[in-house]
Amino acid sequence: MYEKTARYYDAIYSFKDYEGEVAQLHALIQQRLPHATTLLDVACGSGKHLELFKNLYTCEGLDYEPDFVRIAEERNPGMRIHQADFRDFELGKRFDVVTCLFSAIGYAGTVEGLNNAIQSMANHLNPRGLLLIEPWLFPEDFKDKHVAGLYVDQPDLKIARINNSRVEGRVSIFDMHHVVGTPDEVVTFVERHALTLFTREEYVEALTKAGLRVEFDEKGPMGRGLYIASKT
Repeated sequence: MYEKTARYYDAIYSFKDYEGEVAQLHALIQQRLPHATTLLDVACGSGKHLELFKNLYTCEGLDYEPDFVRIAEERNPGMRIHQADFRDFELGKRFDVVTCLFSAIGYAGTVEGLNNAIQSMANHLNPRGLLLIEPWLFPEDFKDKHVAGLYVDQPDLKIARINNSRVEGRVSIFDMHHVVGTPDEVVTFVERHALTLFTREEYVEALTKAGLRVEFDEKGPMGRGLYIASKT
């Protein structure tokens, strides 16, 4: 999914307040599970959340995209970053906290994929552990046929990204058109992203099936909400 843009990911999302998000999530974890010491970040991307979490917990990461695994390892030397599909993974260990942030859960694809992903994450929780999932947009909140633009202006990197969006059945489709300029070349390409618009009920049912107690924070780290689930 990020074969073409993994190397530009941090520049494209430089607006993201990683420090604020990690501070908010750490406060939540300390409130709910003050003795937590270990954390797994699922769909960790370039490892920027982990870069901050590692100052607070013993961390590992997991991502499907090999380029993200490499980038996250380079950013966090010595940290184990696993390459695996979050719908079906087994690491042979358990953690006090498992996170899945920045709406990556939308890539689960189907309700079955959502159930499998949440079950896989729940299977990696210690007793009384916390699973924190930042959902993708709910169907009623998604803007169909919306056009958006994003621009990066760094000394040696210029990016213009224009995309429109549409809904096909339950899936939100984004065709991301990029123009990327460096001192060596200017390239253009399109990268498609497809995120499923799961309902609130589907999230709750998947979490409950996995044996978790569920709460929902309507705001969450960046306004999309946060599912807070605890293992009994």
